[in-house]
Amino acid sequence: MAGLGGDLRRWPSRRWWVALATALFTVVFIAIPTDLIDTPFFSRQIPPTAWSWPVLILSAVLTGMVTATYVAHPEGAPPSRAAGRLGMAGWLATFFAVGCPVCNKLVLLALGTTGAMQFFEPVQPYLAAASIVLLGWALYARMTRENSCGLPARTAAVTEILDRVL
Repeated sequence: MAGLGGDLRRWPSRRWWVALATALFTVVFIAIPTDLIDTPFFSRQIPPTAWSWPVLILSAVLTGMVTATYVAHPEGAPPSRAAGRLGMAGWLATFFAVGCPVCNKLVLLALGTTGAMQFFEPVQPYLAAASIVLLGWALYARMTRENSCGLPARTAAVTEILDRVL
């Protein structure tokens, strides 16, 4: 875990721009349909909780950083599909965590209005925590595996020899 700060300091500016753009996109993409950002297209019957914005901001930052790990990774770092799935699961959990329990059509179809209030609303803080844990774990997995088995870049001589042999 101590090495993650050093890894972040070595990130090229392109990764930071991707992280920022993805974080902003995540905030807008989740906040508009969940009506955290008020628009004429969506409404909310139940006011947002006090923790909705902090969870959304933290999840957006983690989503941006996980996405940025896929940009310009060093040669030899194998892509990790499992970490990508954890990040997507965390992103989706954030959407359900900060949304209005009776405004979510999927929840209403599954549980009805009473069920959404009685069963889904109490679970939302746990979904928020799960989203942060999943995104944090995905970031940790991506960053620790990125340098775990790095191969040195091929030299022109090695490439020439391999081309002759193969």
